[in-house]
Amino acid sequence: MTGAWINAFGIVAGGVWGLAARKPIPPPYPLALKIILGVLTVWYGLKLTWVSLNGSLRQLLGELGLVILALTLGKWTGKLLHLQELSNSIGRHATKTLTAPAGPRRLNDGFLLATGLFCAGPLALLASVQEGLTGFSPVFVVKAGIDGLATYAFCERFGWGVILSAIPVLALENALILGAQLLVPVLRARPAPMLDAINATDGLLIFCVAMIILGLKKIEVADYFPSLALAPLLTWWLW
Repeated sequence: MTGAWINAFGIVAGGVWGLAARKPIPPPYPLALKIILGVLTVWYGLKLTWVSLNGSLRQLLGELGLVILALTLGKWTGKLLHLQELSNSIGRHATKTLTAPAGPRRLNDGFLLATGLFCAGPLALLASVQEGLTGFSPVFVVKAGIDGLATYAFCERFGWGVILSAIPVLALENALILGAQLLVPVLRARPAPMLDAINATDGLLIFCVAMIILGLKKIEVADYFPSLALAPLLTWWLW
């Protein structure tokens, strides 16, 4: 569960830095870090997918076909469950909170704002699943950088309450990691490459998040979340 602690540390470090500086970060620096983190996420997402597809060319194409099918069905399922709409509603509430005049509840507002954004972001689930299945996920370093910059900016307006969001973020991600770890023996007990199917799907979704970070394409990643559950089921059924 190292990744979850790194994420929490990033939030705390960003908040402490923000409280100490009490001024915005010069514009070139967040943009440069955003590009670096985005490129690293592209590389890692594609690498995770590539190393998860193995065997002969026939097997590789079969696994890739199952992953694409899982993503397609997952998108339909996510649409039916309105997962992206829920994520967007959290974003709209965050925007409303940021634009509203600061009031006496600003510490509480900052805590709720940061907790909602940091927990609802797609990397919280994707990185946690990957770490639970295969070990430490470098994607948590990317998420720590993004959340740390956001905490820095939020602390100027909402104060130290934003830093406390590290606690629920740590609890959620550790719970997701533990849940994924519990599934590993079940996935490995089957002859079909169910574990590889999840990792390949996770890698492609991480790549999609990178497109958003870099501002290259707006992808409704939350709607694809059910594909992480569908990928092993389809592999077990069709392999």
